[in-house]
Amino acid sequence: MTRQKLDSTAVSEKLAAVSSWEIDAGETALTKHFRFADFSEAFGFMARAALAAEKLDHHPEWKNVYRTVDVRLTTHDAGGLTELDFDLAIAMDRIAGDAQG
Repeated sequence: MTRQKLDSTAVSEKLAAVSSWEIDAGETALTKHFRFADFSEAFGFMARAALAAEKLDHHPEWKNVYRTVDVRLTTHDAGGLTELDFDLAIAMDRIAGDAQG
């Protein structure tokens, strides 16, 4: 996986695959607010997402309060968004869909 910062064109192209995520004004991070049925489902999502993050060797900034999980993805050592951020966002959406479906 690459840790090279994506330019604005590449970021725009990759946003189509993660349209439910928001991007900050400086194109340095993706954010999403996940909401689950209860704490157990939220925690299960985090456990499964942690395994995906570990496999990618790319770890989210996140916060859990009861049934919500707020996620921020960025690649600090690249100074912005990389393919890893989009790969993890796609994996998290898939995991959340599995948990909610």
